[in-house]
Amino acid sequence: MTESDKPVRLGSWQVFLIFLRLGLTSFGGPAAHLAYFHDEFVKRRKWLSDSAYGEVVALCQLLPGPASSQVGLTIGFLRGHYGGALAAWVGFTLPSVLAMALFAFGLTLWPDLGEGGWVSGLKLFVVAVVAQAVWQMGQSLCPDRPRMVIAMLVAVVLLLAGAVWMQVLVLALAAVAGTALGLPSANKQESLQVPLQSRKPGMFALLFLVLLALSFVPQVTGSLAWIGAELYRAGALVFGGGHVVLPWLQEGFVVSGNMSADTFLAGYGVAQAVPGPLFSFSAFLGGAEGGIAGVLIAVVAVFLPGTLLVFAGLPLWQWLREHEKARAALAGVNAGVVGLLLAALYDPVWTSAIHGAGYFALALVFWLALVILRVPVWLLAPASALIGAVFL
Repeated sequence: MTESDKPVRLGSWQVFLIFLRLGLTSFGGPAAHLAYFHDEFVKRRKWLSDSAYGEVVALCQLLPGPASSQVGLTIGFLRGHYGGALAAWVGFTLPSVLAMALFAFGLTLWPDLGEGGWVSGLKLFVVAVVAQAVWQMGQSLCPDRPRMVIAMLVAVVLLLAGAVWMQVLVLALAAVAGTALGLPSANKQESLQVPLQSRKPGMFALLFLVLLALSFVPQVTGSLAWIGAELYRAGALVFGGGHVVLPWLQEGFVVSGNMSADTFLAGYGVAQAVPGPLFSFSAFLGGAEGGIAGVLIAVVAVFLPGTLLVFAGLPLWQWLREHEKARAALAGVNAGVVGLLLAALYDPVWTSAIHGAGYFALALVFWLALVILRVPVWLLAPASALIGAVFL
């Protein structure tokens, strides 16, 4: 074990302040967050070696949930145990949660605020964002023909029948296909040289499964229990990061008729422009449906399953990294989530945003600015809203 791998326990307040600064400045989405963490904790503070950090990232990317938030939570756990994990999560998540909750309350107090060209501009911006995510994830998660086929078939099935139970089914079938095809996974890295041990991993896994089962129990639409169930189920079943949560939440909040597609996509567009995890979009949904209590329940519910799986998965990492069939199944699931997001790119993103050639032209301009010119999302999102207000 190298000196940089040896964890030195810090107070929760210290961990909170470090992650609060990251939560206020980490623009750019999950991939950018991982780069910020690497710069802060590997290069600058030397809390982890490159190999140790790489394995933490690999573990969190194999689990459902918001990978960048799970990496931050794990780093907090290594430095401050469970108190450090909580402090890291609160610090990194709090700024974006407050921003999204305030936006939801603004729409609630002034319903007309959710109408007009600025919303149309944000929706076109979301088209560009999701298209970029599909392209990037397709390149990394579907590098060969079998995985491309899995992604395309998943998209076809979901476009024809996109209910929540069908999304779960096709991802399960993608896992089976991955195992049957023996899909290759990423090269194994060095063994993680830090003591990643959480107490009673079976207890965390059991709690995760019990809450997942309860999330499928029918609830009164719009109630706090319904909000918690919808968000927990989304957080538990999302592989591939923040953008993939879109189709799960769209099914619960828009298809059910509880929220208009315009409001949903406006909130999703604003979520791109604030720093911190994209899962903070849950604060917007909870605030719009249930006020302050809705915000608290939604945020805890969407992040809880990924947290439970981190604490359950840390002691099992050595087994998982050496079990070829498990890694092949996860490779199939990762290909499936590309198809899941591709289907969401068409419905609801494309169908609710593109209403003619002019709208498509603006979406292409936003995509050009985002992907080719590399305009930061925090700048492009308000610019797209302003362009929409003027021209749409």
